[in-house]
Amino acid sequence: MNILKLGIPKGSLQKATIGLFEKSGWKITVNSRSYFPDINDSAIQCSLCRAQEMSRYVENGTLDVGLTGKDWIEENESDVTVVEDLVYSKVSQNSARWVLAVPANSEIHELKDLKGKKIATELVRFTSRYFKERKIDVKIEFSWGATEAKAVSGLADAIVEVTETGSTIRAHGLKIIHELMQTNTQLIANHDAYRDPWKQSKIEQISLLLKGALRAENMVGLKMNVPQKKMDSVIDMLPSLNAPTIAGLYNSSWVSLEVVVDASQVRELIPRLISAGAEGIIEYPLNKLI
Repeated sequence: MNILKLGIPKGSLQKATIGLFEKSGWKITVNSRSYFPDINDSAIQCSLCRAQEMSRYVENGTLDVGLTGKDWIEENESDVTVVEDLVYSKVSQNSARWVLAVPANSEIHELKDLKGKKIATELVRFTSRYFKERKIDVKIEFSWGATEAKAVSGLADAIVEVTETGSTIRAHGLKIIHELMQTNTQLIANHDAYRDPWKQSKIEQISLLLKGALRAENMVGLKMNVPQKKMDSVIDMLPSLNAPTIAGLYNSSWVSLEVVVDASQVRELIPRLISAGAEGIIEYPLNKLI
């Protein structure tokens, strides 16, 4: 029997990844005593793996496919097939950034000011390459965590840290002076696995449904009844993904109208739809949008 070996990122991405798979149709159940979660697909074998190590295991064939950050692929210089970009997080739908930050009162204002200085980061190899390419001689020190504190306490002159909004960095009394890289979650595959017809088909099935679940995250469906004579004015105010679906109601001068819209627009849109003559408005969530 064909089996696809799938890596699930352990740690901060784990909950979001499992939730995304569930919306896509795969229920993954993690046992706290095992690194091999159950999944409701007999053709998939799951393993938990730290995102920092995922690309190495995919590259050497221990895993056929996995999810990790673009940053860790760059850090490990892994040779893998990037199947799809999957932007998702707890905070926003934006890519995270690896930035250079220094104490707010520091005299360091740009990259060249760091010559001869010490930088603390978890992204050691990428940061070393970044400064070497710019011919700036710095000392890079690996940070096991609490990286912001190293700059605040004087253990390092600067840090390279990942952030989405920058709020945590500012809360530690630091200022961002440079952005090194934007990163997001990627679905990656082993080259040989992706050349195998069955595995490639299974990987592309996963990719398609994960993308569909992500597209649906901030969208909702709206269904309503509208008098035919007011239909055009209602349609004009709908910020729909595509043209709305319209069906006539039995033995009536009314129509049923259904549309997909951005969830953030609904609270402003519903009162306007009612004023325009719509009735019986139903809002419903979407699992996938393909």
